[in-house]
Amino acid sequence: MRKFKLDKMIRGWFAGDFPRAVYRTKEFEAAVKIEKAGDYTKRHYHKVAAEITVVIKGLVRINNKEYGKGDIIVAGPNEMADYKVLRDAVTVIIKIPSVKNDKYYARG
Repeated sequence: MRKFKLDKMIRGWFAGDFPRAVYRTKEFEAAVKIEKAGDYTKRHYHKVAAEITVVIKGLVRINNKEYGKGDIIVAGPNEMADYKVLRDAVTVIIKIPSVKNDKYYARG
C-alpha cells in the first residue's frame, strides 16, 4: 500500500492520465474539490469527456441552477457549463475518459 495526501494533488485531481496522479489511467479522471464560496470556473465544455459532479457538502451553481448535498450532475460531451461555489463546498468530480487538452472555453 502507498499513502498520498489530497492537498499535494493539483486542484484535487488524483486519478487520470497525468504525471502526479496516484492512479494513472486513460479511462477516467477523479478529483475531490474543496472550494470556497466565490470560487468560479468560467463557461467551458469537453469535446470527448463526460463529467459527473457529486456535491458532498455546500452549495454550487451550474448553468444558473443551484445544487446541494447529495445532488449528482452529469454533463455530456459538448455540453457547455459554468460553475460557481455559493457556499463552501466539497465535490467529487469524475471525467470519462481521461483526455489531455479536452477543455474548451466559451468565447466572449
